[in-house]
Amino acid sequence: MTRPWFALALYVVYMALAFGWRSLRQRRATGSTGFRGISGPPGSLPWIGGVLFGLAVLLGLAAPVAELAGWIGPLAEPGPLLVGLGAVATLAGILGTLWSQGAMGESWRIGVSEAERTKLVTRGPFAVARNPIFSFMMLTALGITLVLPNAAALASFMALVTAIELQVRVVEEPYLLRSHGDAYAAYCAKVGRFLPGLGLGAPPRSP
Repeated sequence: MTRPWFALALYVVYMALAFGWRSLRQRRATGSTGFRGISGPPGSLPWIGGVLFGLAVLLGLAAPVAELAGWIGPLAEPGPLLVGLGAVATLAGILGTLWSQGAMGESWRIGVSEAERTKLVTRGPFAVARNPIFSFMMLTALGITLVLPNAAALASFMALVTAIELQVRVVEEPYLLRSHGDAYAAYCAKVGRFLPGLGLGAPPRSP
């Protein structure tokens, strides 16, 4: 199997499990798929984050397809060691994403609805990072980029990281602080945003 085919297979499996299968499981458990759509009016930071996330997904699919079609090539030809490292990172990211989604249980959502007040999850992977799903998503995207280092894959990774930063800082952290108050602030003081010990502290409260 060539690198582009391998990357495409990894990407399709990831999307099918992390979004398709997870959404079906959520619907059976709660009656809802968990999708809440893009937050904010067009042009706002939350909206830009949502659009960038969608762009990252499309570019992630386009990266192996474009290389298979001969439209683009690798920015640098990766050796077996780099491809192997990328494959391990991708598989670890997929498993970590599924583990973190499972730890959220019925609180799992894609996006935010102000009308909802889900349980604050602090167990499992959430005991060492506040946003482990996003952490593992970035690891998955990085792994695929190592396997398939072309312009589309790199752009997908960069769009994803930017989208996640906007979603977490502008949408989810303020929402969780409004929803859970001091309990969330105390959690933020102890647990890092994406990695243990990094990004401690809750966002400022709205006046």
